[in-house]
Amino acid sequence: MNLINKQDLRNLQIKKLTSFAKTKQKMLEDRILKDKFLNSPVLNKADSIGIFISMPLEVNTAPIIPALWKINKRVYIPRCLPKKRMEFTFYDKNTDLVKTKFGVLENHDPNVEVKNNLDLIIVPGLAYGLDKNSRLGFGGGYYDRFLERNPTQTLSLANSIQTFSQTTWLVENYDIPIKNFILTN
Repeated sequence: MNLINKQDLRNLQIKKLTSFAKTKQKMLEDRILKDKFLNSPVLNKADSIGIFISMPLEVNTAPIIPALWKINKRVYIPRCLPKKRMEFTFYDKNTDLVKTKFGVLENHDPNVEVKNNLDLIIVPGLAYGLDKNSRLGFGGGYYDRFLERNPTQTLSLANSIQTFSQTTWLVENYDIPIKNFILTN
């Protein structure tokens, strides 16, 4: 099999996901993923959840986060640090967020609780290879570096255009496989 260059696939997926973000199909799929996730055994076993605040081309986490609070889960969101490191900061409805230069919302309160030994981390991505549980992210390596140092349960929520039955890109030694997926079908 000929492998696709990661950056070429990233560019292609960003275009596809940006267009998909404007469709009713995405809204429907996001709702299906939310419902499946909230009823998943993986979530049921976890108390502390790391989850990203989504951008439009990602699976919408905005309705998931308050649903997690409602079932008494402790929610943490990623915050990027120098040297491509990341940590997870406590997040509730009173948290003030700051938009980074990448357009990502983060908690920059210097006194916030930081917790990196989470029970479950929801990992974002652009594409997922279901044959190897592989993930193609945005290219920064933040999640792979974090999970290398802080192994835990991982889960990705994947819309239909994000999944590939076979991984079509080179999986590197430092790419951390996703342990669980929730898919729309």
